[in-house]
Amino acid sequence: MDIESFREYCLSKKGVTEELPFGPDTLVFKVMGKMFALTGLNNERLKISLKNTPEKNEELRAEYDCIVGAYHMNKRHWNTVTVDGRVKDNLLKEWISESYEIVVKSLTKKIQEELNKL
Repeated sequence: MDIESFREYCLSKKGVTEELPFGPDTLVFKVMGKMFALTGLNNERLKISLKNTPEKNEELRAEYDCIVGAYHMNKRHWNTVTVDGRVKDNLLKEWISESYEIVVKSLTKKIQEELNKL
């Protein structure tokens, strides 16, 4: 996965916007205003940060040495994956989708209803 395919996959999800709220070097993807994925734009290798449950994050860090707690984020809830070929694209997409779904489930019922109408 490269940055363009990461970007396209994130934007293919319903209600997603891309922003640069932390400055020009960090691309953030939000669903209905809530962040679910981000990446640095100046990294030598693509690194993506994704949300998951604390339990799943611990499991992923134990299983993959290319996954660490996300820098400047709550490390219980966020992991950073270095995309270097050790993790297949279909698994990365699964993790992106899980992050998206976790954030969608945390939205208020009203905002979830708005999302469903899109």
